Amino acid sequence: MRPKLTTVFVCQACGAGSPKWLGRCPDCGEWNSYVEEVRSREPQPAAAPLAASPLTEVAVSDAPRIATRMPGVDRVLGGGLVPGSVVLLGGEPGIGKSTLLLQVARSLSAAGGDVLYATAEESAAQIRIRADRLGIREERLAVLAETDVARVVAEAEARNPALVIVDSIQAVREPGLASQAGTVSQVRECAAALVRYAKGKAVPVALIGHVTKDGTLAGPKSLEHLVDAVVSVEGERGSARRVLRAAKNRFGSVDEISLWEMTGEGLVEIANPSAALLAERRRGLPGSAVTAAREGSRSLLMEIQALVGPSSAGSPRRVAIGIDAGRLSLLLAVLEGSGLPLSAREVFASCAGGLEAREPAADLAIVAALWSSAHGRPLPADAIFFGEIGLLGEIRTVPAAASRLREAAALGFATVYLPAGNASEASGFTDVSARPVTRIAEFLQAIGA
Repeated sequence: MRPKLTTVFVCQACGAGSPKWLGRCPDCGEWNSYVEEVRSREPQPAAAPLAASPLTEVAVSDAPRIATRMPGVDRVLGGGLVPGSVVLLGGEPGIGKSTLLLQVARSLSAAGGDVLYATAEESAAQIRIRADRLGIREERLAVLAETDVARVVAEAEARNPALVIVDSIQAVREPGLASQAGTVSQVRECAAALVRYAKGKAVPVALIGHVTKDGTLAGPKSLEHLVDAVVSVEGERGSARRVLRAAKNRFGSVDEISLWEMTGEGLVEIANPSAALLAERRRGLPGSAVTAAREGSRSLLMEIQALVGPSSAGSPRRVAIGIDAGRLSLLLAVLEGSGLPLSAREVFASCAGGLEAREPAADLAIVAALWSSAHGRPLPADAIFFGEIGLLGEIRTVPAAASRLREAAALGFATVYLPAGNASEASGFTDVSARPVTRIAEFLQAIGA
């Protein structure tokens, strides 16, 4: 009996389906995103019931993580690749996704493991050219130019490698589906096939994913739910600096990052991120303050810059780059109540270096930079600032103050303004002078003295 074929229209942005074409998706609001797809409806036999096991009797694998021998990659993944895990690596075109995974493949191959690199977008010769540029000549690294996901899985089962890389998930396709590669149904089915292989063979799989024009991963949202980890390569256009960050990780923290630099030999991890982030800082200028921010298990020193100027016309602008805009508005309102009127002036605030100051501990540095720019007076060059500011103008304690102080002392900072509740953690640092503060008014008076 031949399977019954049905035609549906599927939104390529969110995966919503409709029996007829729609100009605008009612679920996500995208225009002209519905594409016709043909699906087969085969009758499925009834499944036999299975016996569930008590949680305490479920067997747990003791297989160790597979270290990539690239510390920045291992840290973001939570300690290395987990056997049977599926990692989705996303990023802008040309950001370095393929370069990074080729370097991971070289590292694993040099350690004695076989790696299968399945390329569906480029030819094997193009991969060889990139590998030659990076100095990669490992015999254990096999390249397969194939768009059929079934053939990729068959080759992986025949070789039983230590890692399978698929470049990219939007370029491979399941021949049994009538739709084109990259459509919602193709991405979903291909990812599911690779996940089944990874779980069944306990082999880690790394997928390269495209991103849309607004920076989100292309394809259905279910793609991110299928994989075990979602890692992104970020960087400003025209800059050689890259940030590797985990947005989802079932086997580790999502707060870990690593800082890299794109060179002619590939991506090189920056050993001292704080020094790199402050390398271009110009001392003695108003509007600059340094904060100690937490990124995962490490502390990083970042420069906060602010520019306060007269309003040109109409409502004064409030621009935040690398800083939460709502947080900036809150701090401006607190400053108004503390005697620093900025309502009639334009305010620009930025976290320099390409990173984002997302935690509230950067509040004190933002306020210090705003005060410095508004008064045209530079802050002490050897001072750092961290502390959360409440709506009532109180300065709240922050976690891991000792780690922040340790990073500041290592880079030669001698003065730290911090919440009074964290003052006890500064007692063990003889090279750093602690200036505990409890309220915004007290803090502004201290830096203005």
